[in-house]
Amino acid sequence: MRTRAAVLRDVGKPFEITELELDEPKAGEVLIRYVAAGLCHSDEHLRHGDIVPQFPIVGGHEGAGVIEKVGPGVTRLQPGDHVVCSFLPVCGHCRWCSTGKSNLCDMGASILVGNLPDGTYRFHDDDGNDYGGMCMLGTFSERAVISENSAVKVDPDLPLDKVVLIGCGVPTGWGSAVHAAATEPGDTIVIYGIGGIGINSVQGAALAGARNVVAVDPLPNKREAAEQLGATHSCETAEEAMELVQELTRGVGADKAIITVGVVDAKVVTDAVNTIRKGGTAVITGLADPTKNNIELSSSLLTLFEKTVKGSLFGSGDPFHDIPKMIELYQSGDLKLDELITKTYTLDQVNEGYEDLVNGKNIRGVIVYDTPPLEGAPA
Repeated sequence: MRTRAAVLRDVGKPFEITELELDEPKAGEVLIRYVAAGLCHSDEHLRHGDIVPQFPIVGGHEGAGVIEKVGPGVTRLQPGDHVVCSFLPVCGHCRWCSTGKSNLCDMGASILVGNLPDGTYRFHDDDGNDYGGMCMLGTFSERAVISENSAVKVDPDLPLDKVVLIGCGVPTGWGSAVHAAATEPGDTIVIYGIGGIGINSVQGAALAGARNVVAVDPLPNKREAAEQLGATHSCETAEEAMELVQELTRGVGADKAIITVGVVDAKVVTDAVNTIRKGGTAVITGLADPTKNNIELSSSLLTLFEKTVKGSLFGSGDPFHDIPKMIELYQSGDLKLDELITKTYTLDQVNEGYEDLVNGKNIRGVIVYDTPPLEGAPA
């Protein structure tokens, strides 16, 4: 079958809308018709060159849609099921899955190559060239064939154009505060960078009972959004945040800091580590060029004050546990999703959406599809 998709062909190039051939699902795979796709900064990292995938690649790794076909051996899903995609597949039996660290599942090793678990591809051009899908998903396509290990079934009455955010931004930010930072009631938490990830770290810290949630961002619209969704304070700069934290904690320092800026650099890590107290933790969730060293800290500072610096992927959670939990929190009104979506776009507007992201206009942009179902497939 044919599908329209937004493709990246090289670093520095915009997304190109093209038509690709899409194979039928094989064993353990499903055909999904995407209803919505989130515009996450990680895809901008690919275009900008902070992270270089295997080109060409169909962009998009935050998606939700309807299953239209299933391949042999698929038992958890059936045509008509509504799903939220996890940008990290979960096999359930590798060393990491079996020890409770499914966010580090070995199956995620090829997410920047974009092939499916059997090592082959489902997207092809008319010349027979293979195209990967970002995070094995390629949500910037009307349809895709994905592993059943990347799809979490959700209630059919949920708005997929809202819960799509639970595929990446929400659990990554929320989990950075709840799991990785282990926020406790009464804590003082500082969050650097209020985009699609940071805003959900704010929500997670607030829901976990933090007494002070300090949001740091140079843009007034981001600080305002943070205060509407759980931040008790907001600051324009890291220096202002450090001074405020000293006042709030009587000179002790923040319990935890979470770094969710668009591109992590040495300054923000140093600022975060200097702002936390003795025994405090700084969590790095934002990304940067993995081939470059971008942290420089005094080892004595870590030793003498027993401070911890740690990374967090998918909020250090379990996609097949946390995505349903996020759904329940949304249904109960405790987790806000609708308020995170600044603007919606069509697939043809994907480059405009990323321009808005880079310019700081959006908390989260979402592509909404109007693709009709396949003939005979459930709506």
